[in-house]
Amino acid sequence: MRAKESIQNKGIYNLIIKLSKDKKIRIGRLGTFVFPEGFYVYTGSAQNCLEKRINRHLSNIKKFHWHIDYLLSCAKIIEILRYIGSRTDECKLNRVIGEVTGATAIVKKFGSSDCNCITHLYYFKNIVN
Repeated sequence: MRAKESIQNKGIYNLIIKLSKDKKIRIGRLGTFVFPEGFYVYTGSAQNCLEKRINRHLSNIKKFHWHIDYLLSCAKIIEILRYIGSRTDECKLNRVIGEVTGATAIVKKFGSSDCNCITHLYYFKNIVN
C-alpha cells in the first residue's frame, strides 16, 4: 500500500489551459503581459501531495502564490495529464513540449524561477489531437 500512496502523492503534470480571448494579465513580479487567445501547456511537479496541488490549481478560491495562479484566474483548465517522475523529469518533459511545432514562450521564467528552463508555460494557437 505504501508504494501506491507514494505514486499518487508525487509526480509531474501538465495543465492544458484554454484562454478564450486575448487578455492582459499581471504575473506577480514578472510584470504584465498580453496573453493571446488560444491554448497553453503548463508543466509542474509536486513531490508531496500531487492531487492536492492539482486540486489547488482547479480551485477558484486561493491566495496567488505561483505564476500559474494569475493565468488561471482568467483561463480554464481543460485537461490534466499526470506522470510518474521526479523534479528533474519536470524540466525534461517541459523541454519536449517546447520543441513541439508552434510552441511559443510568451513569458520568460514563468513557472521556472527555480530552474534553468526558459519557461514552464508554452502557448499554442491551436490544439492538435
